[in-house]
Amino acid sequence: MFFRPKVPEISADELARLRSGEDPPLVLDVREGWETEFAALPGSMHIPMAEVPDALDRLPRDRMIVVLCHHGMRSAKVAGWLRGKGFDQAVNLAGGIDAWAREIDPTTGTY
Repeated sequence: MFFRPKVPEISADELARLRSGEDPPLVLDVREGWETEFAALPGSMHIPMAEVPDALDRLPRDRMIVVLCHHGMRSAKVAGWLRGKGFDQAVNLAGGIDAWAREIDPTTGTY
């Protein structure tokens, strides 16, 4: 049996608190471009999941990276992969942009 360690997650509420702090995390949106047209988190960096391996030089290793997608499945995979590449502060946004829109900012939009 293959064991995959659970990727650390934060809630939308925790992300909102962190974003308003002195050292906000980088929010990495790994959804496809068409998805970001429906809903996006202002100030986030958009790199589609398939392009992340070629964009590692654009990501900070010394700062928290909160990875998000629609509901948190793709972003959990990316956050885990990033952690395996030495991005020790990469975490998943539980519930994705959908949780952000439902719990924090309903003007974000849903799809």
